[in-house]
Amino acid sequence: MLQQVRFVKVDIESDGQRIDNFLVRHCKGVPKSHLYKAIRSGQVRVNKGRISSEYRLQVGDEVRIPPLRMPDPTQKPIAPKAEFPIIYEDDAIIVINKPAGVAVHGGSGVSFGVIEQLRSARPESKFLELAHRLDKETSGLLIIAKKRSALVVLHDMMRQSEGHKYYLALVVGQWQAKRQEIKLPLYKYLTADGERRVRIDKEKGKYAYTIVTKVQSYSGYTLVGAQLKTGRTHQIRVHLASQGHPIVGDEKYGIDEVREQFFKRGFRRMFLHAYRLSFNHPLTGEKLILEAPLPKECQQLLDIL
Repeated sequence: MLQQVRFVKVDIESDGQRIDNFLVRHCKGVPKSHLYKAIRSGQVRVNKGRISSEYRLQVGDEVRIPPLRMPDPTQKPIAPKAEFPIIYEDDAIIVINKPAGVAVHGGSGVSFGVIEQLRSARPESKFLELAHRLDKETSGLLIIAKKRSALVVLHDMMRQSEGHKYYLALVVGQWQAKRQEIKLPLYKYLTADGERRVRIDKEKGKYAYTIVTKVQSYSGYTLVGAQLKTGRTHQIRVHLASQGHPIVGDEKYGIDEVREQFFKRGFRRMFLHAYRLSFNHPLTGEKLILEAPLPKECQQLLDIL
């Protein structure tokens, strides 16, 4: 159904939130590509002015939300209840080990993701929000905030690159350097069919910084560690591919023949795993270092190699 134009006043709960995330919350079920298009075309306005998708709202701002085709609330799919392996939990945050193949949230053709399933499983929880994202095909550590105060601090931490995120990836070819810094700007765009992609673009791209370390060599492949110093969309995947070493199983930036070869051997995912998080607790300041071991299918593949 098509809604009417809405004007929403920003309250303290949304202070500092990006406009795109604000719209996702207020326009549940609308594909993100539609929301970004509405922002780019100027249909979404703040205090009667045009804004970018990165604009951060302030208390008192008036947001114009244009008519958008919303899903019929009477036919809203109910996310199945699901709990995920918990690495750490207290009254402020949950850190789970997300499996590959599960989206972190619904949208863009996905009815529900981790956050919706957790909310279904924990109806008593008044607040559950993602502190950051992982690609659907990436496994590993994911932080969920249980309090708005924790979420605000975590978002600030991510923006300032104060938390440290470490990944393991199996790449095609022999990675030579023991340690390599990749600083190549990344530009996010949509393909003609609305699929989100990222490319290296020195003119329009945003600063992105990844530190890659060589972990183990195999015949024709290398296990590498990647530390994110910035948090751009598909950053590790594009940075590794830009060096001629795409990730095994990557459908967007990898090699089709390699993916098909491993698929026939029973490995049917992308080999990228968020295995370690190091950050200060958002409320207590306690230093947390959390790890999630490689999934069974990834370890088995390394054993075979």
